[in-house]
Amino acid sequence: MKALLVTGVAGFIGSNFARYYLEKYPGRRLIGLDALTYAGNLENLEGLPADRFIFVKGDITDAALVGSLVRTCDGVINFAAESHVDRSIHDPLSFMRTNVLGTGTLLEAARACWRQGGRWQPGVRFLQVSTDEVYGSLGKEGMFTEETPLDPHSPYSASKAGADLLAGAYHDTYGMPVVITRCSNNYGPYQFPEKLIPLMIRNALAHQPLPVYGDGRQVRDWLHVEDHCRALDRALEDGVAGEVYNIGGCNERENIGIVRLVLSILEEETGDPGISPSLIRHVSDRPGHDRRYAIDASKIRGELGWQPGIPFDDGIRSTIRWYLDNRGWTERVVSGEYLAFYEKNYGSRSKGPLT
Repeated sequence: MKALLVTGVAGFIGSNFARYYLEKYPGRRLIGLDALTYAGNLENLEGLPADRFIFVKGDITDAALVGSLVRTCDGVINFAAESHVDRSIHDPLSFMRTNVLGTGTLLEAARACWRQGGRWQPGVRFLQVSTDEVYGSLGKEGMFTEETPLDPHSPYSASKAGADLLAGAYHDTYGMPVVITRCSNNYGPYQFPEKLIPLMIRNALAHQPLPVYGDGRQVRDWLHVEDHCRALDRALEDGVAGEVYNIGGCNERENIGIVRLVLSILEEETGDPGISPSLIRHVSDRPGHDRRYAIDASKIRGELGWQPGIPFDDGIRSTIRWYLDNRGWTERVVSGEYLAFYEKNYGSRSKGPLT
């Protein structure tokens, strides 16, 4: 393999994958591309081997830059995306630009660089990393399979669904060796603190209110980022071109249960009496909020031999300890722009403590 281009490399999942990949494959090289917007942080990449990792600052909608990088690689894994649902409600156009136009720019660069004389170069691979949110919402029963129709309910999930459809169309139209993965909610180290678990940790440590949408009984399937990285590796190495693989943690939890568990572990780890359920505040539910997600990951288990290996009780405790040990990291990545967004979203919607 020449090199693997990893877009969105300085973000949560991208940086974890870079660490995983370079450790597992000591003979391989990785080129990381990231625009370093609010959630991209070069500190996430500290310690990666300089002789096998090259970082490039840039935007995936920059066709000239993307083309020059893809030309030197025989694999692309696309993590680059605007990913926070709340942000997509306030600024949908930026999600369309990055998630749809950016993915299209990457696909077109790969088609131009990897297809010559009507044939694809041997061994090339494009992996589009997506989300279970493209499927919409489930009732109390059932699970998302790869055959579930796409039914996105937010600008974020709609833009990701659009990117998936583009990737699939490049396989169907041009024969591009594209694989698509759709994962459930990730958690683990280096996650930007606007997402549920790191947000609750940071606020609880500061004795600040913990905003919980609606009644907090929305159900999500939780997957440790390390397990996700292993699944992506299997899809990149052995996934069948044109196929979709769902990646789930087999761990459904209500959001309010996650919040209570985080508080319990934090209280135990710190001995701080100020960390308690009295910090929980209900805020108005966001528009189009899906009630339940659940992933059927039997396809990737059966065809590629992957299954989650980190029990949630172990993973959530190790994640909380990481944030406790890296409080400086959390504060450094929280910018003034993020704080303004946080206040806009949650500051005026408190409804009092959960009873």
